[in-house]
Amino acid sequence: MAFASPVRPITATDAELGAALDEAELPALLPALAHLTGDLSVLRDHLRPDPLLIAEPQAGFTPDQQAEIRAIALDVLSRYRDAGCPTPPVPTSETLAAILAFAVGPGVDVGAYVPLLEEELAVTGEDLRAPGWRLDEVAPGRSFSVAIVGAGMSGIVAAYRLSQVGIPYTIYEKNADVGGTWWENTYPGCRVDNPNHNYSYTFAQKHDWPYHYSPQPVLAGYFRECVDAFGLRPHIRFSTEVELMEWSDDAGWTLTVRGPDGARETVTADAVVSAVGQLNRPKYPDIAGRDRFAGPSFHSARWDHSVSLAGKRVAVIGTGASASQFIPVIAETAGEVVVFQRTPNWYGPTPEYHDEVPGGLRWLYDHVPFYSQWNRVWIFWRTSDGVLATVTVDPAWEPKDRAVSEASELARQMLTDYLTAEFADRPDLLAHVIPEYPVAAKRALRDNGIWARTLKRPNVRLVTEKISEINAEGVVTADGVAHDVDVIVYGTGFSASKFLTPMRVVGRDGIDLHDQWDGTARAYLGVTVPNMPNFFCMYGPNTNIVINGSIIYFSECETRYLVDCLRVVLAGGHRSLTVRSEVHDAYNEAVAAENRRMAWGVSGVNTWYKNDTGTITQNWPFTLLEYWQRTRAADPADYEWR
Repeated sequence: MAFASPVRPITATDAELGAALDEAELPALLPALAHLTGDLSVLRDHLRPDPLLIAEPQAGFTPDQQAEIRAIALDVLSRYRDAGCPTPPVPTSETLAAILAFAVGPGVDVGAYVPLLEEELAVTGEDLRAPGWRLDEVAPGRSFSVAIVGAGMSGIVAAYRLSQVGIPYTIYEKNADVGGTWWENTYPGCRVDNPNHNYSYTFAQKHDWPYHYSPQPVLAGYFRECVDAFGLRPHIRFSTEVELMEWSDDAGWTLTVRGPDGARETVTADAVVSAVGQLNRPKYPDIAGRDRFAGPSFHSARWDHSVSLAGKRVAVIGTGASASQFIPVIAETAGEVVVFQRTPNWYGPTPEYHDEVPGGLRWLYDHVPFYSQWNRVWIFWRTSDGVLATVTVDPAWEPKDRAVSEASELARQMLTDYLTAEFADRPDLLAHVIPEYPVAAKRALRDNGIWARTLKRPNVRLVTEKISEINAEGVVTADGVAHDVDVIVYGTGFSASKFLTPMRVVGRDGIDLHDQWDGTARAYLGVTVPNMPNFFCMYGPNTNIVINGSIIYFSECETRYLVDCLRVVLAGGHRSLTVRSEVHDAYNEAVAAENRRMAWGVSGVNTWYKNDTGTITQNWPFTLLEYWQRTRAADPADYEWR
């Protein structure tokens, strides 16, 4: 794999161009051509994506529309080739707004999105999210260091940006290599559910992703490649876990860390970045007798590859995101798989979910300027801000137990039709796979038909009775049926709401962060916390994305913000900053109120989005644009300075 290089000149024949265009992602094609040529006439109204169909393959374009888009593209690209592949003009803001308006449809304030779009497209060929300052410029002679906890996706981007500004840093990583969740989760079938053109750093884009949705080894390799390409590895202490962090106004942060040999030591830093994420501590179900089972048992996030499942009777407890990926794989060789489902999932039809990126599409990414970037923009829109209305509550809509608005009801009908078609020959299963809650009230999953094929296998049984206990032989359900098995696999997710555990964090005046949170984690912009000077969270409270946007986007926004906070500290000659309690509280009240206006806020369905008190501590309820706007720079008025 290699990071994207400048596109190569087109030398293909018309026939070869046509063959490549047969495999194009069409919604991004006309915008890319308008960008390439500066000719907005290719943006024809009858070829505009339908906002109601943006989640459909090829945005729901009819066969005739698809043929016309390809014909336009062939004409434009052949003329571009014959002209010698000239350098595309740098588009004006007005041109970008016009192209974006065509892509996203009416009713959108495209002008507000243009500055974000310029960053995503890198219209000048430069990294427009680079900090633009250095420590030796804003604070000559100042000594300042940062401790980063975690070398996963967020820790890597934080380290990269700190290296750009020249602030010394050390990453403390509890695992033996980088990648975080993509290093830890090695269960069969593990893969991302966001297209990789979106699930990747803006500063490390690639044209050669082998799959639309990369499996775990590819993603783990990508993060290793980033770490090595940007020279971050020498700054990482592997197999080293942070146990305690204590703040002193005189000494800054003192961290107690335990190294690979088990020995503890203390280290110091002026600031701390907690990049441990939300999905790193496996959650086991509270089922009586769980420790009595005589056979092997393990959590999907700690997959025991020494245990062969071939020919075995396997119980899988849970049918969430991870389980829905590994169950189809183990069912191919297991003697029997008994699937214990508490709540069914909504599945979004994604025919290409397991597919390799076809050669023609890769060729287009390599040869058509800005096509790859516009495809990234299209993915951004159709998986986030463009479908936010689908999950927003209409106060006049009743009842709200199955849908929360007209758009929500339409989404429900479409996904119900998909499941109905998939299970048409198995009405006994169909009755158990259609959810009773609104779409997006809990995490929706992707599917290419494999879920129905798996549940219909002769060696797979779906059990929806509540589990009453686990004994030495297996699982007993509330109806008294004993399901004897050889192995139990827990696909029961993570303790997502228990942020930063098991670390202990002690801030100013000896205030313990977990005591302050009292079970409900909160942070300003998901990043800074009262009484915790120079302490920054990444993938912190209320920064999870529900409708499949890329969490990497949030991490880049958070990094820009925290690096700017450090700039203000250093440029002002300060020792520390701490968010004002009134700013923090007002922000969190607004987030909580908006979360109550979303499908996941009004629904009573069980979900990891809520903590033990039912509070939504995970999700960001506003547009991704708003988060980008709020994290572009730190407002000194939001903070106390010392």
